[in-house]
Amino acid sequence: MNDRARTILLVEDDRFLRRAAEATLRQRGFTVVTAADGEEALRQAGTEGLDLILLDLIIPKLQGIEVLRRLKQDARTAPIPVIVLSNLGQGRDIEQAMEAGAVAYFIKANLSLQDLVAEVNKVLAERPA
Repeated sequence: MNDRARTILLVEDDRFLRRAAEATLRQRGFTVVTAADGEEALRQAGTEGLDLILLDLIIPKLQGIEVLRRLKQDARTAPIPVIVLSNLGQGRDIEQAMEAGAVAYFIKANLSLQDLVAEVNKVLAERPA
């Protein structure tokens, strides 16, 4: 049994939401690495031993959907589950993210941090440490 803390990359350009989610996840025992734009997200994903990525779609430098596609095309990062957090709530946005490889999609306006933690735990429970 591996007791190391699970590591999550949180990609979110909204400082308030990023800090709130980071604090909540850390309180639940996760190690959290953050990125505020798409380029930084790809750099972090390539260097960290990540268990999960929380990805906003509307971020500077490189849009989240493109980050997701690149993550899934890279053999090193393809196995990492990605949960999308976005204010884009149209069916085609959700469909596009799921087709690109996301395991779940949350609309930020409707999301509580408790729901986020529950989904993170659910996704990680399906993936051995």
